[in-house]
Amino acid sequence: MDEIDRRIVNALQDGFPVCDEPYAAVAGPLGLTAEALLARLRRLLDDGVLTRFGPLYQVERMGGSFVLAALAVPEADFERVAGQVNAFPEVAHNYRREHRLNMWLVLAAESLQRVDDVARAIEAATGLVLHLFPKEREYFVALRLVA
Repeated sequence: MDEIDRRIVNALQDGFPVCDEPYAAVAGPLGLTAEALLARLRRLLDDGVLTRFGPLYQVERMGGSFVLAALAVPEADFERVAGQVNAFPEVAHNYRREHRLNMWLVLAAESLQRVDDVARAIEAATGLVLHLFPKEREYFVALRLVA
C-alpha cells in the first residue's frame, strides 16, 4: 500500500456518501478521479489487502434474520463441505477455526423459518449436524483501523 491507498482506506471507514456520484464525492478530497479511486479499490481487493468493500446491513431491521452456526467437519472433507455450504445463497460467509467445531458460518435469510429450513438443508447436504447459535444480545463495537 502506498500513501494514497492508506488515505483511501482511512477515508472509507467512516461511511460512504449516498448521492448520485458517491465515488466522485470520495475521490475529490483525496485528489483522485472516481475512475482512479475505483481502480485502486479493485487492486486492493485483487491483492487481498482488502477482503471486502461494501455496506453492512442490519438484517433484522430489514425484516430478515441471521444466525451464527458451526459444523464439526472431518479434516479430509473440509474443502468438499465448504463447497456444499457455500452453494447456499443464504450463507453470508464461512471460516475455519482451530476447534472441534472447525467451520463457522453466518446464515442470513428473509425469516427465521427460512434460516431453519436452510440449516436443515445444509445438514442433509453435508450429513453433519449444524449447531445454531442465535444472537441473545447485540453489542455495537466501532472498529476503525488506521492504515
